[in-house]
Amino acid sequence: MKLCSIASGSSGNCIYVGTGKTNLLVDAGISGKRIEAGLSELLVDAAKIDGILITHEHLDHIKGLGVMTRRYGLPIYATKGTIDAMLATKDLAKTPHELIHEIRADDPFELNDITVNPIHISHDAADPVAYRFTSDGRSVAVMTDLGKYDEYIIDNLKGVSALLLEANHDVNMLEAGRYPYYLKQRILSDRGHLSNDTAGELTEVLLSCGDDLKTVLLGHLSKENNYDKLAYETVRMEIGLTGERLMPSLTDFRLMVAGRDKRSECIAV
Repeated sequence: MKLCSIASGSSGNCIYVGTGKTNLLVDAGISGKRIEAGLSELLVDAAKIDGILITHEHLDHIKGLGVMTRRYGLPIYATKGTIDAMLATKDLAKTPHELIHEIRADDPFELNDITVNPIHISHDAADPVAYRFTSDGRSVAVMTDLGKYDEYIIDNLKGVSALLLEANHDVNMLEAGRYPYYLKQRILSDRGHLSNDTAGELTEVLLSCGDDLKTVLLGHLSKENNYDKLAYETVRMEIGLTGERLMPSLTDFRLMVAGRDKRSECIAV
């Protein structure tokens, strides 16, 4: 199984997960042209995508969805709340109902040789979910847009080999930045976004659960309140400072940052 970020950031998100038999997208929050270009780099025909799994209805996750579904007739998978919210938008209002498939958190389903498990997350959207994917005994997950993590999140991420994890903002940059007070409070709330520090804490917890986790790809970075090196170093230091093992000793563990405007390295598990 492969995990690759085509784009990940506060301005647009689209993640590829696939096997030799199945090609999936998590979100379509960039232009159709950029999605097609990213898939082309992965040698994947956009017309052969087996499904687009939507986390929630915010524009940075569905911007290119209408174009992709109209152009290729691709099936969409989302929770009822997300479907209702998407169909209320002008671009998606006329999406053919036969393309839309309702899913539920904690109710796994099969797409060819991949088992998809939607995971409930706390975010200020209608009915948001993250996703865990399992095939041939290996699992990867895409976990962004959550204001907090708890034992439920940890339990759902135990045993994954690769994880795209939100590291949205640096708290100091956010608090000192130009965002209005209400927006700062939204981002910092339990229904907002994970900070670099909290992403590091969650990474350390997952590493302490066993040796399955080999790669963490930090994603959904804020353009205004974060940057790649800061996110990387904060998470790295959080692991080194709070874990029983120092980061240099994790010789088979990789920490990377997903680019906002470019495709990440393709992670194979």
